[in-house]
Formats: sequence, structure tokens, C-alpha cells
Amino acid sequence: MAQGTYVAAGSGEFKRDTNYITTRITRDGRDGYPVEPGRYRLIVARACPWANRTIIVRRLLGLEDALSIGFCGPTHDARSWTFDLDPDGLDPVLRIPRLQDAYFKRDPDYPKGITVPALVEIATGAVVTNDFAQMTLDFSTEWTEYHREGAPQLYPEPLRDEIDSVAKRIYTEVNNGVYRCGFAGSQEAYDAAYDRLFTALDWLSERLATQRFLVGDTITEADVRLFTTLARFDPVYHGHFKCNRAKLSEMPVLWAYARDLFQTPGFGDTIDFVQIKQHYYIVHSDINPTQIVPKGPDLADWLSPHGREALGGRPFGDGTPPGPTREGERVLPGHSA
Repeated sequence: MAQGTYVAAGSGEFKRDTNYITTRITRDGRDGYPVEPGRYRLIVARACPWANRTIIVRRLLGLEDALSIGFCGPTHDARSWTFDLDPDGLDPVLRIPRLQDAYFKRDPDYPKGITVPALVEIATGAVVTNDFAQMTLDFSTEWTEYHREGAPQLYPEPLRDEIDSVAKRIYTEVNNGVYRCGFAGSQEAYDAAYDRLFTALDWLSERLATQRFLVGDTITEADVRLFTTLARFDPVYHGHFKCNRAKLSEMPVLWAYARDLFQTPGFGDTIDFVQIKQHYYIVHSDINPTQIVPKGPDLADWLSPHGREALGGRPFGDGTPPGPTREGERVLPGHSA
């Protein structure tokens, strides 16, 4: 979740501040930051859907040896995400207690929200970029020299226009749509947001009724972007954000699609339902003043048969699934389905 990026409009409509640090890490280093193994550290929080995208893509592409990862805890205060899961509350590589320290290294007067995911240059301790949408595309296109053998094509050139088009609608209507419901400041704004969200979910259900994945016959960037919202739908968005026309588990096509991805290596093994619920229900005290974290829903059905193989498709195309999650990067037992 992009901490500190919520802007209330006069109509009560939620607006997201999307003015990110757009510096890119590229093969040619044109922004001053060339792709280089061991030079950067990816800082994430498992609770955050935007950061979850980068965890998935890094794992699918096999960038673990080239790009280290640091995990913030599921909650934060008004100032910053913190490294309270690490010994002494310090990131073991950057040796900082708060992600804001890396932002202030980049700009001592940094005026925006302290957001995850963030790519930090280890030597300087300064944030390079927090532009989450571009970040995963660059993992696919700029970091190819360091992809694992058998890495899938998540952003294949012939399909990029279609992936971009689908991903844009997913972002505006679904990824951000649930927040538009949850942070609506008026009944009128909420009603409009609710209708927009479920119109988009109906469109996705129709699209996925006859094809296994969103674009082409393999998993692409578009699927990664939708999955992280679907995984949070029943635990958080249905109740906490009032997206309650139906649970994900009551939308047959999307529920089967989400289970298909969840059971695919690189997806479900990145999901920490405990941290997800802790983040939303504790941090959003304006929505949930008691900060009580609900015990439900029952998550066992995420592992039930989905039947999507009947639609064909090859999840990794000509590639292969990633291997087991690295030691130190695994979701804790009991935190997932």
C-alpha cells in the first residue's frame, strides 16, 4: 500500500496521489542507475498489493541473486513503514529503522508519502524509484540478463499494447477501485465507486469465462496486477472497504481464476493473509477505529480444485515454474492457505 498517498476531493471522491519518483534503473543507465547485480535492494511489505506485484515478478523471473529484498512490517505510523520484523528493528542490509530514512537520503525535504515498493541503492542508502507500475515492467525488460533459465515472458512484445490496455482498466477500476470505495467521503461518491468496481469485475468475469489468462494463453503482467487485488478481496475489501455486492468466493469465474493463480508457484506462496489483515484493519483507524482484526474468512478453499486447466493455456509458456521460495523469504507457517 502506498502509505500517505490518499487525497480527498471536494466531492468526497477518493483520489490517489500518483506523483512517484520516476527515475528508472535501465540496462543503459540513462537515468544514472544502470542495472547491476547486488547494487540495489527492493523494499516491500507483504501486506501491500502494489509491493506484492514486485515480490511475485522478482520471483517468477528469478532475480533473487541479482536483487536482494527487504520486508517492512505490516503496520506503520504516520511517518513511515518500519523494519520491525528484523532483529533490532533495522533492515539487515541498509541498517535503517524506517524506510523514510532512504527517502530522505534521496531528498532531505521529500514531501510525499513514504511508499512501498521502493528500490534503494545500497551504497548510498537512497531511494532510486518508487514507481511501482514501471518497476515490474523494467524487471521484465531491463533486467533480462539476470533472469533465471526458464523465466516466463510476462511482458511479451507482441502483446504489450493489449496488456497495457487491460492493465490500465484493471488499475483504474479494480486495483484503485476498491480504495475508491473504502475511502469515499460521501454516500454519492461511494455509490458511484461501488458501481464502477463491480462493472469492471463483471467485465473481467466475462473475459475470463472463455480464456484461462487475461491476455494470450500464458501468465502476463496483467494477471499479476489483478491477482494481488483478488487475493485481498474477501479478507479485506469485501468488509473493510464495503465492496460487498458479492465475495470473491461468490463470483465463480474470478474465484476459480484466482485459485488457479494462487496454486501456481510464485503467486500464492507470496501471500501473507495475516499481515494483510493486520495492515488494513490496524492502520486504517479512520475506517476501523477499534483496530480489531477479524478472524475470518476461512482460507482453506484457496487450495481447492479450480478446473481452469480445461480452458487450455500454458501458465509459463515455453518457460518453467520458479523453484522453491528462498530461505528467509518464505511466508510464515499459518499465515497463508
